[in-house]
Amino acid sequence: MHKIKNMKIDISKFGTTLISRPSGKEAFLAFKSNLVNIVKSETIELDFEKISVLAPAWADEFITPLVRIYGKKVLFLNTENPSVQATLNILKKSKES
Repeated sequence: MHKIKNMKIDISKFGTTLISRPSGKEAFLAFKSNLVNIVKSETIELDFEKISVLAPAWADEFITPLVRIYGKKVLFLNTENPSVQATLNILKKSKES
C-alpha cells in the first residue's frame, strides 16, 4: 500500500502580511512550477502558522486557483488566526454563490 504524500506550503514564505491582489497573483505564478510534480494521490497543505494578516484579495489570487484545480486535496493548517479564518470563510462563501 502506498502512503499518500503531502506537499506542504509554508504560506509565510510569501510574507506574513498578505494583502494585495497583485502580490497574491505573483506568489501563485512563482509557485505554480512546483505543481507539476504533484502525484494524483498527493494533497496540498497550506500552512498559515506565521501569517499575521491574510486579505481576501491576496487569498483569491493564490488559494482560489489551487482549489479550482485540486479541489478537496487542498488542506488548510494552522488557521486559528482571525484574519485567516475570516478570509477563508469569505472565499468559501464566494465559491458557494
